[in-house]
Amino acid sequence: MADLTPHGSRSVILTVAEVVDETSDARSIVFEVPESMGEKFTDYLPGQFLTLRIPSDQTGAVARCYSLSSAPATDKQPKVTVKRTPDGYGSNWVCDNLAAGSQIEALPPSGVFTPANIHVPLLLIAAGSGVTPVMSILKTALKTGTGPITFFYANRSESDVIFADDLRELHHANPGRLTVVHWLESLQGLPDVRALATFFKPMAATHSAYICGPGPFMDAVHEALAKAKFDHHNVHTEVYNSLSGDPFVDVEHEAVSEEEAAEAAQVEVELDGETHNLAWPRSRTLIDIMLAAGLDAPYSCQEGECGSCACTLTEGTVEMENAGALDPDDIADGYILGCQARPTSDSLKIEF
Repeated sequence: MADLTPHGSRSVILTVAEVVDETSDARSIVFEVPESMGEKFTDYLPGQFLTLRIPSDQTGAVARCYSLSSAPATDKQPKVTVKRTPDGYGSNWVCDNLAAGSQIEALPPSGVFTPANIHVPLLLIAAGSGVTPVMSILKTALKTGTGPITFFYANRSESDVIFADDLRELHHANPGRLTVVHWLESLQGLPDVRALATFFKPMAATHSAYICGPGPFMDAVHEALAKAKFDHHNVHTEVYNSLSGDPFVDVEHEAVSEEEAAEAAQVEVELDGETHNLAWPRSRTLIDIMLAAGLDAPYSCQEGECGSCACTLTEGTVEMENAGALDPDDIADGYILGCQARPTSDSLKIEF
């Protein structure tokens, strides 16, 4: 099989080091990292994801985001864990086709589902394959953090529990810090709002919650956390959407013209500790003008679906065509999507 070549300047070809069967329908894919891209793929944040380019007979390729279940503090090689879904082309292709030695194109780790403070008490909530980014956060917090952690994990049955052995070992190794609670639908039925709220209530004033799982589960959890009086600033949700575009292909961005600059808003952007002052034409997105200015702006899909370009609006106002990767609480907290945001005020300040 011929070696793959990247389709754009941001992507890299990864080689599969190992495939691990986690359950009957979930597999972990461990990657070797090219030396030239070492830092980008080892200095990621817990809870982030990789975007993989998956071959397709119909469209040539599809882009799919899969969370890293590895933790930068404990795992030498990055690892994603993928669970088959009945109609999921990407998940089935990954589970059926990738083996040790396989190659696949990927974008560097990205995403904002990651703790701002790893030392605070954490309530980690997952269902099914939603355990993947939560596991990365858990391992990082146990290794480098100091606060107590409660891990609530819902599944259909015992055989569906991904990382069951790992969770058992982590619990035994951290008896004073980690509490693991399994909810099995086969024994307890679907988790309902009242039962969840009762369980969450003692942690409402002290813990930050991180949630990942199917939509109906997350809806119930959100309602239960509100009922338990959790401050919405302490509730963080991972949102997944299928990507329809091709984030692997480089897109040319025209420089801001003098005519555009004359009518443009002015924005101060803080990125990687540096401040940049840019003219922001009202017809263009923030990511577009940042790339046009030669800045290494974080982005993947440019469709508002992945959340890679999420940033904080600290001054000014914007409009967004699609805020799919953000929930209402995120928007209330000032988060915007750089790939969707267009200015509606004359002066703005934004932090990445």
